Amino acid sequence: MSVEQPPLPVIFREKKAPHRPPYKRSRSQIKRSWRYFYLRFLRLRGTPHYISRGLAFGVFAGCFPLFGLQTIIGVLLAIIFRGHKLTAAAGTWVSNPLTYVLILAFNYKIGQFLLGFSIGKTQVSLPDNWQSWIELKESGLVFLITLFFGCLVVGLISAILTYIVSVRFLSRWRKRRYGL
Repeated sequence: MSVEQPPLPVIFREKKAPHRPPYKRSRSQIKRSWRYFYLRFLRLRGTPHYISRGLAFGVFAGCFPLFGLQTIIGVLLAIIFRGHKLTAAAGTWVSNPLTYVLILAFNYKIGQFLLGFSIGKTQVSLPDNWQSWIELKESGLVFLITLFFGCLVVGLISAILTYIVSVRFLSRWRKRRYGL
């Protein structure tokens, strides 16, 4: 007696998942998530100066166009200058995918204004000969110098303002909350 086996298509048939509507968060869930992260920030351990130093270094690193390295640089600066590492990592998200282009354009315009020159003043032709390759390199160098100078200035101002605002905010909140 042989046992009859089902045909091959039945064995290897793909199972269909039950239909589920796309998951949508309600407004109250989003509000609750923001409140959770807000309270986590306020309840971080350390002095307000320690936490604010980390946040300021994160914002400073977030102003530079170093894709993927901003968090590492922010945390390293926080380690070197004894700031909170978690807030440094969070501070780098000042430049997220939604604000990155706007921040870099603003930084370039500030660098252009402060240095007094722009890439538009140099004429670059198609690279037909060696001279045009040198011109292309020089215009790229001018662009990078302008951008990084603007990033440095905007980053310093943003970091100082972030430090002042976050120290005052954390100090007042802790004084009101704990009566310190």
